[in-house]
Amino acid sequence: MKLNVKAFALAGGVVWGINWFFLTWWMISFEGITGDVTLLGRWYRGFTVSPIGSLVALGYGFVDGFLLCLLIAWLYNQLAPRLKSGKEQNTA
Repeated sequence: MKLNVKAFALAGGVVWGINWFFLTWWMISFEGITGDVTLLGRWYRGFTVSPIGSLVALGYGFVDGFLLCLLIAWLYNQLAPRLKSGKEQNTA
């Protein structure tokens, strides 16, 4: 079975971006809005625990998730047929 690389990448980007968006709002609800640079802010330039920071995290998260899932789906499509054909040769 082959994966649709574009669909897998888009789904991964949306999920990862929304994850960081809601995680930022979760931090805002407990700690309030801060201008402190967090560990995530060191990777995602411009990110702070703020409403604008949640949009920054959404954008960066989408790009990261998209690229990572694009790579995963592409590798799967390259390796899965080779692994499957190898198993068929061993069992025959």
